Amino acid sequence: MSGRHDRSTEAAPASKNELQSPAELPSKSELKRQMHALQALGKQLVELNRDQFARIDIPEDLREAVEFAHRVSGREAYRRHMQYLGKLMRKVDGDAVRSALERVTGESRAAVSLMHRTETWRNRLLDDDQALTEFIAEHPEADVQWLRAAIRAGRRERDAEQPPKHARELYRRLHHHMEGAQRSVALPEDEG
Repeated sequence: MSGRHDRSTEAAPASKNELQSPAELPSKSELKRQMHALQALGKQLVELNRDQFARIDIPEDLREAVEFAHRVSGREAYRRHMQYLGKLMRKVDGDAVRSALERVTGESRAAVSLMHRTETWRNRLLDDDQALTEFIAEHPEADVQWLRAAIRAGRRERDAEQPPKHARELYRRLHHHMEGAQRSVALPEDEG
C-alpha cells in the first residue's frame, strides 16, 4: 500500500443530529414554540418587582440581562433584548425558574388575598352586628373585648364623618391576627 491515507474507509465523526433519528428531533415549529416559551418566561422575570426578583436564584449573566431590560427604551431594542433573554434562558433549567416564579408570585397573591379578606371582615364588622359572632366563631382566640370597643369607635367615627383612625387600627389588628392564623394553619403540627 502506498503512503497515502484513504479517508473513505475512516469513520467520520458523528454529528449530534446523526446520533438521533429524524423522528426524535424536535420540528422547527416545536423549537420555535420552546423559544417563545423561554422568552415569555424571561418577560415574567422582567415584570417582577425588585424584592421578588431578588429572591429568585438565576445565573449572574441572566440577572444582569433582566436588570438591563428595565433600562432599554426603544421598542425594537426591547424586542431584540427579549430575544437575547430567551437565548440566555436556554442555558438555565426553565422548570426551576418557572417554579421559583410561581413560588414568588404565589406569595404575593396570597398576601393580596389576605388583604382582601381582612378588608371584607373589617367592613362587615363595622356594618353588621352579627358579623362579630361569625368572626369569633371562625377565630375563637381573637380578643373579643378589644374588637367590640374598636367596632364601636369605628362606627362612631363613620357616623360623625371623621377620619377613619379606629377603622384603620381595626384593619391592622385583624390583618395581624388573620396573618398569624394563616401561618399557624400552614405549619405542620410538630413545628407549631
